[in-house]
Amino acid sequence: MPSAKSYVQEQLELDDCLNFNEEVKSSVEPRWKRKALQAKTPRSSHKRSRSKTPKRGKSTPQHDRFIPNRGAMDLANAHFNLMKENSSGASNVMESPTRAEFNKTLANSMGAGKSRVLAFKKKAPAPPEGYENNLKVLYTQNKEKLARTSKPARHIPSAPERILDAPDLLDDYYLNLVDWGASNMLAVALGQTVYLWNAETGGIEELCQCEGEDDYITSVKFVQEGGGYLAVGSNFGETKLWDIETCKLLRSMDGHSARVSSLSWNQHILSSGSRDSTIVHHDVRVAEHKVASLQGHLQEVCGLTWSPDGQMLASGGNDNLLCLWDARYAEGGRQTVQSPRLKITDHLAAVKALAWCPHQRNVLASGGGTADRTIKIWNAANGACLNSVDTGSQVCSLLWNPHEKELLSSHGFSENQLCLWKYPSMVKTKELSGHSARVLHLALSPDGTTVCSGAADETLRFWKVFEALNPVKRQKRVKGAAGASRVGLSGMNIR
Repeated sequence: MPSAKSYVQEQLELDDCLNFNEEVKSSVEPRWKRKALQAKTPRSSHKRSRSKTPKRGKSTPQHDRFIPNRGAMDLANAHFNLMKENSSGASNVMESPTRAEFNKTLANSMGAGKSRVLAFKKKAPAPPEGYENNLKVLYTQNKEKLARTSKPARHIPSAPERILDAPDLLDDYYLNLVDWGASNMLAVALGQTVYLWNAETGGIEELCQCEGEDDYITSVKFVQEGGGYLAVGSNFGETKLWDIETCKLLRSMDGHSARVSSLSWNQHILSSGSRDSTIVHHDVRVAEHKVASLQGHLQEVCGLTWSPDGQMLASGGNDNLLCLWDARYAEGGRQTVQSPRLKITDHLAAVKALAWCPHQRNVLASGGGTADRTIKIWNAANGACLNSVDTGSQVCSLLWNPHEKELLSSHGFSENQLCLWKYPSMVKTKELSGHSARVLHLALSPDGTTVCSGAADETLRFWKVFEALNPVKRQKRVKGAAGASRVGLSGMNIR
């Protein structure tokens, strides 16, 4: 049992530990004592001493933390000062000036309302007399140049200029029954008869009629130069050549076992596409007219067109194929070509709408049927697809603007409209509606301004879609055409 002395000693030690008012003894002097000592010591005699880390083994005590001396703190005085500051801040907030007083003070500091930072009651001061801006001439020249180069947007009428009835115009997607010749004559096949409509006088004349009871006209095509000759294809596979001035049959050419759905001229060579899936080249100058037969399609050839330079033939068929043929196959003796130079299989429906670009060499536009609905732009040199646009409806025919980079398309199911596209961006700029059935055919007037559309609603509508050629450009084209060598049918012996 512990003694009473040891118990009392332990009690005193415990009381000393619990007494927080007693000054804590530490070998490290408080900061306020060191500051007071430095203030008493003169600066001249004060020398900075570099503290060195005590080496191990010496009797210098080591401390791991600083314990403040709470006995030296006056907590009551600190609390009083803190509350006094808070109360003075609150009183300042309560005694802040009003908005009116603030605005008045701000106005007085800026000159008592005599001057303002922003004032809109007066215009900017005028320049001194005789002053001229150095950039005035530059801006004026740019404005005049911009006014000369900028072209105002042309107006495209939304309604047709004229509407003609076309009874018995067959509703057949694969036929080509309307064409406009260079002599300003429009050829239209209505059932078994071909009619000529004079665009200048408005007169109508019957050119020919099929003899067979089950025969009917399936395609018409004017010769490119002169326009005095018209090729007519029939359901019985015959291709006939007519002189529209005398309304006489010049010759009849065979070569197909089914109807002739498409025709295209290349100077003296007439190419015909048929339901028998073949393409035949006819040389109309010689008695043995059949000079080549091309076999590349598997079904009816419904689209056929020669390039403007006459070096390439494009054909489209009901087998969803687009074929490109070289012109050399139409030259020389009789020959049969089993495969085209390029065979493109990107379309998902029949390819009837074909048109070569008159502004860029080897650029071809093609359109697909109901299951495809796209217009595709091709580089015919290598078969690369330059652009593809989903039109939303069946593409029946395509026609380029000869004066501007624009493409006109006619459509079937389900809108039955005409669409004008800007090339090469293929942005739709105009939509023409009026037909109540699919627009199967497009034909361009000789001056390149009016388009005739033939539809299954048995009407022909004439649209003023394109603008007339600039007189300067027209003169350049006339000079270029006069200097170029032309081969036509006027001086040929047609047998």
